[in-house]
Amino acid sequence: MSAAIAAVVVTYRSGATIDECLARLRAAADVAEIRVVDNDSDDDTLAIVQRHAVEDARVHFIANPDNPGFATACNQGAIDSRAPWLVFINPDLMVEVDTLSRLRERALALDAPALLGVEQVDEQGRPDGAVRRRDPDFAAMLRSPRGGAQLAVAADPTRSLQPVAAISGALMLMPRSLFDRLGGWDAGYRLHAEDLDLCRRARQAGAVVAVANDLRVLHLRGVSSRSRPFFVEWHKHRGLWRYFRKFEAPARGPVVQLGVWLAIWAHAAAQLPRLLRQLAS
Repeated sequence: MSAAIAAVVVTYRSGATIDECLARLRAAADVAEIRVVDNDSDDDTLAIVQRHAVEDARVHFIANPDNPGFATACNQGAIDSRAPWLVFINPDLMVEVDTLSRLRERALALDAPALLGVEQVDEQGRPDGAVRRRDPDFAAMLRSPRGGAQLAVAADPTRSLQPVAAISGALMLMPRSLFDRLGGWDAGYRLHAEDLDLCRRARQAGAVVAVANDLRVLHLRGVSSRSRPFFVEWHKHRGLWRYFRKFEAPARGPVVQLGVWLAIWAHAAAQLPRLLRQLAS
């Protein structure tokens, strides 16, 4: 059991992808537990998950009566499992048979606890820019809200394991001991920035945060959020403000704090034309 992995999947209107996601997790090496936490889906997500639970005793699900947010649901799934390794996986992400076991071996080879991710690509093989990220630069955001909000870090093809400040919450593997030491995900976030928070706290605790550049998975990206773009954008910026207040604001004066607040919401306002076009299309 020392190598066993518990996979935690948070669902919301994930009927389009959860069947294949769970089928792949059930076939994945060393996955001993699969915990699906559903945040009050109103499609066929739960029916699909129930079928997998009947077929495979490793699959358990929690059906929340409302939507408490991604971080809370991740914590629920982790608490309901026992395996010494945890991996948090989006329902629109498709692992290969050996993805998780190989990623765990990378973590075991390090001299410190690790929080690891992998390369993610879409159906055309294009990499996801959110896989490798830096910490938010609030000084840059004050100068240019649009530019300061860009967090992507380029892949380094010379490194099979590339240390970065933060990785995507779509796939995160870590030892349970590190999860427990961090106190899990910060449930004060509803959607977005909670992965930046977890990575920063992991680094502060002495953990390695990195991406395995030579491990690749298919990420269909944002299937459950396409029907509610304004909700997603609101919580993305709300989460960024929470992150600033938690990590940066104590060392900043009130003028800077106000400036950052204005920059965050100016960036949010700049997204409105794109969101309106998205709804109209």
